[in-house]
Amino acid sequence: MLKGLGGLGDMAKMMKTAQELQGKVAQMQEDLATMLVTGESGGGLVKATATAKGELKALDIDPSIFSADDKEVVEDLILAAIKDAQTKAGERAQSEMARITEGLGLPPGMKLPF
Repeated sequence: MLKGLGGLGDMAKMMKTAQELQGKVAQMQEDLATMLVTGESGGGLVKATATAKGELKALDIDPSIFSADDKEVVEDLILAAIKDAQTKAGERAQSEMARITEGLGLPPGMKLPF
């Protein structure tokens, strides 16, 4: 097809691959907005649900932990559940990105989108 153009054939192939990757990344970004992860703390007494993009969607607190004396403990459990959900969201996003970029020959640890 582009034999007489030297390395331009490879460049065209690379550009096509980049366009395909861009489309996959855009779709993944949309998918991450609907994927849910749940973080927990206190043995499941506090649960925080977030999208894989890290947007907090829900908080579930077992009523047994409510006591005026335990206010600081409850606050700590809530923060821990939210942090756990955010960590899981980040891991899920990385996992999804790795899934769509495998086989592209990118260096390990390369962060996308650029």
